[in-house]
Amino acid sequence: MVVFSGFPLLYVLSASLNPHGTLTGSNQLFSRIGFDAYARILSTPEAPFALWFGNTIIIAATTSILTVFLGALAAYSFSRMRFTGRRVGLLTLVQMFPQLLAVVAIFLVMSTISDLFPAIGLNTQIGLIMVYLGGALSVNTYLMYGFFNTIPASIDEAAKIDGASHARIFFTIILRLVAPILAVVGLLSFIATTNDFVVASVLLIDPDKQTLAVGLYRLVSNPNYADWSAFSAGAVLAALPVMALFLYLQKCIVGGLTAGSDK
Repeated sequence: MVVFSGFPLLYVLSASLNPHGTLTGSNQLFSRIGFDAYARILSTPEAPFALWFGNTIIIAATTSILTVFLGALAAYSFSRMRFTGRRVGLLTLVQMFPQLLAVVAIFLVMSTISDLFPAIGLNTQIGLIMVYLGGALSVNTYLMYGFFNTIPASIDEAAKIDGASHARIFFTIILRLVAPILAVVGLLSFIATTNDFVVASVLLIDPDKQTLAVGLYRLVSNPNYADWSAFSAGAVLAALPVMALFLYLQKCIVGGLTAGSDK
């Protein structure tokens, strides 16, 4: 399994070091090594990699933070409060359809919003973030809900006796106890946003506002002039922040994925 999953990564790394810009020369791994592709991807004016990279980090970080916050609010409500429609709401969260099925509808809605509020409509990063947040209350909330149930309700009751409100209990006590699952959801949201191509390509039109997934596709969209080495180099550089974040949060990730599985 390690060889099966690791080979594509080695192939992309080998292709990024191929100075000729083709994939055929990468069939023999690391037969030729050069950093010409990295120099091209970082210096070509038609492919502003640094700008795309910055856009991706901003959009992914903002989306993941807000997704964690909104998901935690919903999970706390479902776990600690009893209200009409609670069970139906939980089942609805699990059965939500992916945003990919609503791309046309999303485009039409954002086009209409652009006529009224151009700052959050089509071809804006804020608008893209709002679309991503539209799917925040999905499986992530259900995943948090299972973890929230592992926190003893006696903690809430003790805090209520001392006069604490739901808001104070949530922000000062519960959030600290559920930090592992927050890290898991934040990482999953960051990865999903970074890798998204369909929604971002539909909503972001100007090259200076596009993300890495959309921008890098321009390098290989024309088969006659596809620069696969530069594309692979950009993919390798784009994977670095995700790898760094994963290594930084790996202890929380293990705890967040295993805790709550007995509920």
